[in-house]
Amino acid sequence: MAEIAHLSGCSDWIDLDFVERERTPSKLMEVGIRLHLSGLSLSNTVSELEKFGVERSRKAVHDWVQKADLQPTSDASPDHVALDETVIRINGQQFWLYAAVNPETNEFLHLRLFTTTTTALTQQFLRELREKHDVEDTVFLVDHAQHLAAGLQRASLRFQTVRHGNRNAVERVFREIKRRTSSFSNSFSHVNPETAETWLQSFAV
Repeated sequence: MAEIAHLSGCSDWIDLDFVERERTPSKLMEVGIRLHLSGLSLSNTVSELEKFGVERSRKAVHDWVQKADLQPTSDASPDHVALDETVIRINGQQFWLYAAVNPETNEFLHLRLFTTTTTALTQQFLRELREKHDVEDTVFLVDHAQHLAAGLQRASLRFQTVRHGNRNAVERVFREIKRRTSSFSNSFSHVNPETAETWLQSFAV
């Protein structure tokens, strides 16, 4: 299947320190995590694991992703950062996904889920971003959203208002997130926002 093509490479980014008495081999737990984050539903991930002789429930795979606590890497020092937010629906309610993306690599630098969009929340997001990365000399690329510009101004960070060019990186990433989260029905059904945020942060990794 096409999704498995995304799974090449090492799994060093998956930390299984949470495992205590897990009856599934760690390598197959990593496969399960990677399959689910690559876009497979929990049911399809379980079916793939069964091909390796591992029978686990959908809840077990879900718990692996949640407990692994995967986060985008820290200590980047990018020249530019594309900053934006988009609407994510969880159980029929709207939430706003804030994301900072390195447009040169398309990699997430930071990601959070909020119930609304305000200047204060933008400032909170930027404080967290600063704790993880060196962005003091970074130029932020934003659209015409006033709360983004106001938050950057109050944080004394440089920014440019652009609609195309490098800022398209965050739009491409958002499109991929929406494609992945809409490709199977049980991704954000019957979950709380904290669980959805953890999945999104894991996907960002």
